[in-house]
Amino acid sequence: MPAILEHTNYTVSDPAATAAWMEKLFGWHIRWQGDAMAGGHTVHVGTDDHYLALYTPGTPASEATFSYTRVAGLNHIAVVVDDLDGTETAIRAHGFKTGNHADYEPGRRFYFHDDDGIEYEVVAYN
Repeated sequence: MPAILEHTNYTVSDPAATAAWMEKLFGWHIRWQGDAMAGGHTVHVGTDDHYLALYTPGTPASEATFSYTRVAGLNHIAVVVDDLDGTETAIRAHGFKTGNHADYEPGRRFYFHDDDGIEYEVVAYN
């Protein structure tokens, strides 16, 4: 059996706030939350099988440089949805700006940035 990606752990300014919009827009749920390394806090949000670990340190460092030009930068996180148009409507209603729409074989996609400037790709294969 090939390896399966179980989770990704990355730093956000407010794990609870990020998890809240992910629950609302992606239909996910909080799997776990609690204290984490360096006096931080982590929230695991996703499905029963896969999740994102949203971490904030006890004392945040200064803002990082643009991820696409930095080695070890997080460029974007992609999620697959059944209803791309409905999801985009919900994302826009939440206040996030969408862009970079593209149709490609075998699906369609768009991107948006959250309040921390993290880029997300939303894709539907249909």
